[in-house]
Amino acid sequence: MPDTPKPDVADIAEHITAAIMEHRLPPGGKLAEEKLATAFGVSRTKIRQALTTLSKDGLVRLHPNRGAFVTRPSVQEARDLFATRRLLEPEIIRSVIARASADDLRRLHEHLAAEDAMRSHGERRALIKLTGEFHMLLAELAGNAFISKLMNELCPFTCLIIALYDSPKTATCPDHEHAEIVRAIEEKRTDDAIRIMLAHLDHIERELQLAQKAKQSIPWTEMLS
Repeated sequence: MPDTPKPDVADIAEHITAAIMEHRLPPGGKLAEEKLATAFGVSRTKIRQALTTLSKDGLVRLHPNRGAFVTRPSVQEARDLFATRRLLEPEIIRSVIARASADDLRRLHEHLAAEDAMRSHGERRALIKLTGEFHMLLAELAGNAFISKLMNELCPFTCLIIALYDSPKTATCPDHEHAEIVRAIEEKRTDDAIRIMLAHLDHIERELQLAQKAKQSIPWTEMLS
């Protein structure tokens, strides 16, 4: 059998981002190059390049002579992030309603179905990732590349904040709120869709316990799962 191709820098960065979004990598955790290189089966040079890429997106912080760490957002950063999303996501809603095609709506419904499947099977990690990707999908459908890029950075950062400040047993996104947003978009009820989205963001922020939590250990063997 042919050898399994080794991941490139982009693949490694994507895997680490997914691990952050699924709460497998805790905020503040050290990303040891040697352990990552072993987990991915690549050189430390590739790991270093991937970590540099993630540092530009704000998910990783590089400290001279100390190494790389998963970003540990402060309480103020958490509040600032939600304030930023409350500015962006109403514009995303307006744009999606103005330009959404039948295929776009189909993609939204398929995403809701995927969330429901993970929820019914108790797959919390996969659900956390999907609920973040819902907002990234809306940004993509809005058709503004700059906003989409920004949301692709903000949503994983939101997952870091949830991992740090939320209860492990609290759902990151209540199951009905995404469906209500999609229904309002489909029916072109712009004001209602924006109101539901803002209430949704408020709901997520209210669930946060904005206090420090103890660091968790990093499950290196799960990095490629």
